[in-house]
Amino acid sequence: MDKKQITAVTELDRSHYLTKVYAGGHFIYADEPADVGGTDEGMNPGALLLASLGSCTAITIRMYADRKEMPLESIKIHLAIVNEEEMSPATKITRKIEFSGDLSAEELTRLMQIADKCPIHKILSNPIQIETTTV
Repeated sequence: MDKKQITAVTELDRSHYLTKVYAGGHFIYADEPADVGGTDEGMNPGALLLASLGSCTAITIRMYADRKEMPLESIKIHLAIVNEEEMSPATKITRKIEFSGDLSAEELTRLMQIADKCPIHKILSNPIQIETTTV
């Protein structure tokens, strides 16, 4: 299977922090809360990061459970990231997963292992190098 590179484009004009995000033919806004000068019309970038991890985790678990025909009804994932001033020596993200369905202890254990297999989890768990250039 040929995997395509993930790409995104963000645009910010003079509209104080309201950022347009385009990816894969889809469009969303990112923003900052009003108390820091934003318009609060979209999630802040940290929330978008957590949303990426949470949705990837849920999708990965759902794909596995469906393939194994497990009686998983729903998944709810609670995520939090430490404050910027607490990020040394490492950034800490907490992820608490709730499952509903008639799952055995063995199935629950396996689903928790599968959670760490999501691609975004793998990206965030490895050293990240960001190269920045101008166009």
